[in-house]
Amino acid sequence: MSKVTLVLGAGIIGVSTAIHLARRGRSVVLVDRRGAGEETSFGNAGLIQREGVVPYGFPQELGMLIRYGFNNRIDAHYHASAILKLVPFLSRYWWHSNKSRHQAIARAYAPLIENSITEHQDLIQAANADHLIRRDGWMEIFRTTGKRDTELAEAERLAREYGVSYRALSREELAKEEPHIRGDFVGGLKWNDPWSVTSPHRLTMAYLAYFQSLGGRFVKGDATTLETGASGRGWKVKTDDGMVEGYDVVLALGPWSEEVTRKFGYRFLLGVKRGYHMHYAPEGNAVLNNWTMDAERGYFLAPMEKGIRLTTGAEFANRDAPKSPVQLARAEKVAREIFPLADRLDAEPWMGARPCTPDMMPVIGKAPRHEGMWFAFGHAHHGLTLGPVTGRLIAEMMDGEKTFLDAKAWSPERFRP
Repeated sequence: MSKVTLVLGAGIIGVSTAIHLARRGRSVVLVDRRGAGEETSFGNAGLIQREGVVPYGFPQELGMLIRYGFNNRIDAHYHASAILKLVPFLSRYWWHSNKSRHQAIARAYAPLIENSITEHQDLIQAANADHLIRRDGWMEIFRTTGKRDTELAEAERLAREYGVSYRALSREELAKEEPHIRGDFVGGLKWNDPWSVTSPHRLTMAYLAYFQSLGGRFVKGDATTLETGASGRGWKVKTDDGMVEGYDVVLALGPWSEEVTRKFGYRFLLGVKRGYHMHYAPEGNAVLNNWTMDAERGYFLAPMEKGIRLTTGAEFANRDAPKSPVQLARAEKVAREIFPLADRLDAEPWMGARPCTPDMMPVIGKAPRHEGMWFAFGHAHHGLTLGPVTGRLIAEMMDGEKTFLDAKAWSPERFRP
């Protein structure tokens, strides 16, 4: 069998992995049932989050849990019919979010985030995608002094322990940054390090074009048909071009990874956090200068190419349940109060599903029980951020190189019974 490598999943993780493998001289076939970047990678806030060293934990305070239980918030929503099925994931997620465990997870997670900008810059330059990137951070805005002081204290801790850069904004400085934002905001927090992407889908497509310029192939196919090769070695998958075989396979299937890994005997307890977005035109001459989070309400406004993108928090539901964009409706009502949004620009709300592990860290590494199978999924809120870092790590592992980061913390081995 020729040394073809299959990469299943053409989101930002899969495309980045395919690039790094092709750079090493491998013959790579990238497979997805849809076009590249059309699933989870399509809809997000468009941030490369260098400041995001602490993954999003499950609330621990009883009062907060009670408030979430009323199911009327923007930042989180749940389907009551799905709760029993979600209990195993949510209970482990809650357990890992205990303060001491969460802090240990952040220390293990931080190296991935700390290298996110430099690894993206490598691919951005190679893919001639600089026109899609802004390098001026993002902003949180605060309605109360209590929230402001808590978040600024946390920012100072992250600056001290992880070297992130931030700037506190007074009420007056916030008004200067965003003259068209209305409301009685007491100030803001500007994260200086992150980069923003004006079209996440176009960035993925630029990376895909670069991959193809390296000789890589992209074909449509069904990852669930993956099976071992005819001789018991290697792998094969059905595509629109017929059966494609490879010596190695990388599973970068995001929230669909569990479907394929489960058929080979793996149990990752992978959960999903669904999210929604909608684009809006601004009214008149209104301009939104910054990627902006309304911190107390939990929604994001992002000045994208297509318009101002409004994104929601997390929806806990069955992955394939019909859309229920109630968070978007709640967020839109509040967002219109603080910024002059005009008409919706999308025919319907976009919905996607973030793949989440209970310990909040991705799965990156070799399958424990199958030769030539590799995993790259479970990046939760930071898929866009961590695509190139993950791709480089997987490629280095597959070629037997010393990895540029110690990858033990993200190994699939941590899920073994």
